[in-house]
Amino acid sequence: MHLPLVYHSDYVAPLPHGHRFPMSKFRQLYDLLITEQVAQPEQFYTPECPPQQWIELVHTPEYVQAYCEGTLDAKAQRRIGLPCSPALVNRTCTAVGGTILTAQLALSHGLACNTAGGTHHAFPDYGSGFCIFNDLAIATRVLQKLNLVSKVLIVDLDVHQGDGTAFIFQNDLSVFTFSMHCEVNFPGTKQKSDLDVPLPVGMEDDAYLQTLAEYLPDLLSSFQPDLVLYDAGVDPHLSDRLGKLALTDTGIFRREMQVLSTCMSSGYPVACVIGGGYADDLQPLVYRHSLLHRAASEVYRHYRQ
Repeated sequence: MHLPLVYHSDYVAPLPHGHRFPMSKFRQLYDLLITEQVAQPEQFYTPECPPQQWIELVHTPEYVQAYCEGTLDAKAQRRIGLPCSPALVNRTCTAVGGTILTAQLALSHGLACNTAGGTHHAFPDYGSGFCIFNDLAIATRVLQKLNLVSKVLIVDLDVHQGDGTAFIFQNDLSVFTFSMHCEVNFPGTKQKSDLDVPLPVGMEDDAYLQTLAEYLPDLLSSFQPDLVLYDAGVDPHLSDRLGKLALTDTGIFRREMQVLSTCMSSGYPVACVIGGGYADDLQPLVYRHSLLHRAASEVYRHYRQ
């Protein structure tokens, strides 16, 4: 039995000329996983765009319509940091479908990984920080609506606080939001997660992993979720241009092993998204994103024998 993975063929669609946001990293991640035999083609599932009413479980109809029809005003586009285009609309909606599918696969297989996702800065009526629709929140609401889960734990280890996710679930006892992030990084105005762990600039591997170990096992045993949604952003890496923490490749891999082993050893299914990662040189960035899938493959083989 192989680890189920979700692949986004639409991520090769180009953005408007001159835009530097590295969409090609998603296709390069797929290619790397295949080339280095981390995964086989038959492990991959291709998502579809979800019904608009599923997106509107989290986002206002006015915002969804304006974005999908390309009528979002210039100020709102600047806040997102990405210009509207038909290709990006399709990519965005497919990404949401990918996280929903990853969550469904995790429930049936115990563990599943998306090769995209983690748009945790999106709020109900606006996008921010390269995030348009909040895939983590939408997947949670869809699975709850389908009566597949009741309680969801969102573990957000992107270097930036998951402010949109925290805001969306701020009064919801069925969803626990845990964000461990650099304290002096974007967003400037933080929201209140159920548990925020702000980290000092320059924190290195051992201190980071020790901090994580202080919280995650207790959260699982106290909240007892039906599903864990894990945002595995690699922007805590020392080479990330938007990070400010100092994890190494080894530290990132150890983090993934720690999160996935802690959850699966206790019987909690985990759906993973790759989260943020920013670099001018895509090759090492894509490798860092692949560490999630390398760790997941090892953990899956161990616990699904």
